[in-house]
Amino acid sequence: MSEPRAFWLDEQFDREHGTDTGGRYEAEVRRRIDDFADTWGDISPVEFAATAWRVATALSPGFVRWHRRIVSATCARSPWDGSMVCAVTVVSRWPAELTWTKQWQRDRGWRDWPQLFGQYTTPTEQDQTRSPHLRAMLQVEAPVPLDQLPPAPDGPDDDVATTARRAMVVLARELNDLLAPMIGQLDAGVPAGS
Repeated sequence: MSEPRAFWLDEQFDREHGTDTGGRYEAEVRRRIDDFADTWGDISPVEFAATAWRVATALSPGFVRWHRRIVSATCARSPWDGSMVCAVTVVSRWPAELTWTKQWQRDRGWRDWPQLFGQYTTPTEQDQTRSPHLRAMLQVEAPVPLDQLPPAPDGPDDDVATTARRAMVVLARELNDLLAPMIGQLDAGVPAGS
């Protein structure tokens, strides 16, 4: 069985809904060029890539897409040392300590993550009035290698949109490499080594 993709770029949708001068993402980068003003000429590519990530994930649907188990994903400059870090929230099963016995439930009808057409969703207000919900999540916080990130452009006259797209290719690949094995293990639903 192959590993699922955790992150990828939605190139097809981007092209189909783009403009004559490029994809939808490039158009959004050009529209939000002022968001990049603090990154021009930065010796580190981190802040530029983090800004490009925010633009890519703010689109609806996002240019960067992720697996249905991923609730949120951010990339930012670490205040500690300026490196790139990610914070990703992943839908998980209940911990083994809660599935070993149902004694803790006391017949209250506890529910897990609701799903709609295979997508994990938040319980509706009506659902919350009918039964308690316990939605387990994993919070992944990790460094992201930045050696493959393109250098930050020197200014708005450079090809900012192409550089931003290259940064998204690198970040999506690195996050996929980091999280796809975890997502595959969660989807399999069996302990490792079984």
